[in-house]
Amino acid sequence: MSRLIVLLAALLGAGSVESIKAASTVDAVAKKGFVQCGVNSGLAGFSQPDSKGEWRGIDVDLCRAVAAAMFGDANKVRYTPLTAQQRFTALQSGEVDVLSRNTTWTLTRDTSLGLNFVGINFYDGQGFMVPKKRNIKNAKQLDGAAVCVQPGTTTELNLADYFRAQKMKFKPVVIEKLEEVVNAYFSGRCDVYTTDVSGLIAVRASRTTAGAEHVILPEVISKEPFGPAVRHGDDRWFDIVKWTMFAGIEAEELGLTSKNIDQQAKSASPVIQRFIGATGEFGKMLGLDNAWAYNIVKQVGNYGESFERHLTPLGLERGLNKLWNQGGLMYAPPLR
Repeated sequence: MSRLIVLLAALLGAGSVESIKAASTVDAVAKKGFVQCGVNSGLAGFSQPDSKGEWRGIDVDLCRAVAAAMFGDANKVRYTPLTAQQRFTALQSGEVDVLSRNTTWTLTRDTSLGLNFVGINFYDGQGFMVPKKRNIKNAKQLDGAAVCVQPGTTTELNLADYFRAQKMKFKPVVIEKLEEVVNAYFSGRCDVYTTDVSGLIAVRASRTTAGAEHVILPEVISKEPFGPAVRHGDDRWFDIVKWTMFAGIEAEELGLTSKNIDQQAKSASPVIQRFIGATGEFGKMLGLDNAWAYNIVKQVGNYGESFERHLTPLGLERGLNKLWNQGGLMYAPPLR
């Protein structure tokens, strides 16, 4: 039975007009044969083309995982690079099916912008980077500084909040494109660059010569929970993307990797048997093949593999992004 037929059968079973309306993105994706994924235009570790022009990063892996779940083929993705200001319009207008682009989950975005965040795939916070030669040790020494920041971000709002709370002044240097704002900082146009700590680390690591000449200050001034987002009113698609993200986290907890999942599939564990689709109808509940989660892990890997592949080489530690049973916050609801 094709995946689309499985989906329609599930919808008819639900007997709800709302459910059928909610299937629009799934139908569109199934018809065109690929997932259109909105990503950052170039942030190392999250989404950036490599030397061959192939997109790499932890956010890219989420896109690939959705394609693996949907089509059984992680390569059935097309990428739309988006700036911070373009990203929400692209999702709202239907230009992309899912936004997987280091985006902070906030109340405003979750409500008035018409988005649904499917969960959190990276816990971060906002920090400051300064040239080492300025001998600045903490953020309270930044009074009067010129600060490079991107518009349309929580970073911009947090920056104003922080300086106001500290009764300090700053001169914002607001530049939309990531490459341009980074160049402005490294050229000395501003005294400070502020963004998510992961972004500061990634940018510093990408400047192999100049990177060592810059320090990230100890203050983390905000909570930045990143997560993939879809449009409101599309529950079937929401479920698919949400459980795709959870499958990667659950796989790490179960010890299932891209390299061992075929061997582990022989396990008598009922949990693993359910996960790989050997028992139960969990894939069909999503309108997918029952091997959806197996395909994700086999082709993309679990959450920890993705982190190790893309973020560890930059110097990022797991920290809060460890699994819940290892002292972190990563936790997937039961797949049962």
